[in-house]
Amino acid sequence: QVQLVESGGGLVQAGGSLRLSCAASRSIFSINYMGWYRQAPGKQRELVARIFSGGRTNYADSVKGRFTVSRDNAKNTVSLEMNSLKPEDTAVYYCNVVTTRYDNYWGQGAQVTVSS
Repeated sequence: QVQLVESGGGLVQAGGSLRLSCAASRSIFSINYMGWYRQAPGKQRELVARIFSGGRTNYADSVKGRFTVSRDNAKNTVSLEMNSLKPEDTAVYYCNVVTTRYDNYWGQGAQVTVSS
């Protein structure tokens, strides 16, 4: 069973930056995309950013220009650089990996709290 382990969450003031990283416990083959979702209290989980195997990226409108997703294919890791953070970015962030065979893996979540 593949496990995704996230790191890098924490507390930051508005306008600050954080970097989230996610590593797989073993190699994952036939990855379609790797990415990040988030869930704020009382809200549904939403896509933040994802990066496909060919390098194409998707971002939520609310984070465009502030967040950058990147991946290391050789190491099966994905990262999320978050700049100009806002209080509304406060949420639990989940790493997600989906394969071309529709295997769907989730991390345990990393808390990001942005104070005003």
